[in-house]
Amino acid sequence: MRPPIFVRELSADEREQVEARRRASAAFTLRRAQIVLASARGERVPAIAAQLGCGEQTVRNAIHAFNAQGLAALTAGSSRPHTIRTVFDQAGLEQLRALVHRSPRTFGQPTSVWTLELVAEVSVAEGIIAERVSGETIRQAVLRLGVRWRRAKQWITSPDPAYARKKGPATA
Repeated sequence: MRPPIFVRELSADEREQVEARRRASAAFTLRRAQIVLASARGERVPAIAAQLGCGEQTVRNAIHAFNAQGLAALTAGSSRPHTIRTVFDQAGLEQLRALVHRSPRTFGQPTSVWTLELVAEVSVAEGIIAERVSGETIRQAVLRLGVRWRRAKQWITSPDPAYARKKGPATA
């Protein structure tokens, strides 16, 4: 069994700042301050977690973060991912552009309208990408091409040779 973990000894200035952050409006800051103060009082991780209604690992993460970063651990960091992995390189984007300029029926699909999910499915089948991706990934790739994805419109056409003339604005 591992020994219990606690926050390091708090200086008077740190304790004062942590106490002040217990009145913060941000829930993250409030909870972290409560965890740090409870640990400084000598309470163990399971007791802190039960008292605050959070997971034990959340308490451990807060203690380790405070021991490593000090007061900076009391404010929430960015929730954005550190790295963004793009599935389509420039050549793949051009293949994707060529793909969506063709009808889905040429790929054996039962529709004539592309959807993001259908583009993802056909991209894998055609070997443009190695594994199936989400529709959102396809939307982001199309956006990198400088095009916003919009819902397809169904256009009604007629075999009537005079259809274009008849479809025009009515004149009285």
